[in-house]
Amino acid sequence: MIFDEATANEVVEIINFEKMKGLIPVVVQDILDNQVLMVAFADKEAVIKSLTTGFTHFYSRSRKKIWKKGETSGHTQKIIEVYLDCDSDTIIFKVNQNIAACHTGFRSCFYRKLNEKGVWDITGTKLFEPKNVYEKISE
Repeated sequence: MIFDEATANEVVEIINFEKMKGLIPVVVQDILDNQVLMVAFADKEAVIKSLTTGFTHFYSRSRKKIWKKGETSGHTQKIIEVYLDCDSDTIIFKVNQNIAACHTGFRSCFYRKLNEKGVWDITGTKLFEPKNVYEKISE
């Protein structure tokens, strides 16, 4: 799903970025099985970049900049569908996930499930070893 710049700018006008001081939560789901892969934040510019490129972009609160999912790892998310909630302050990107969404090596960032004994069980399958993917980053 790719839009031209003018259309993307019109689309984001309905989104309420002011409620959270310029950011909105973004839920990312797999288009095939609806598994929640990750939750991140986006500002208006990141949403526009997502809509004009067809790949997810987010705003890093710690680095204070926009980033494309997979820019380092190659584990990109191609946007297939976009949903807006009733308050116009949260969006869902339904995506085709390339490899894994989680930087720890799991397909989803939600790979731990609380069991009845109060212990977090790992329920996901690790798809890659982070040190093999991210060691290429120059500091």
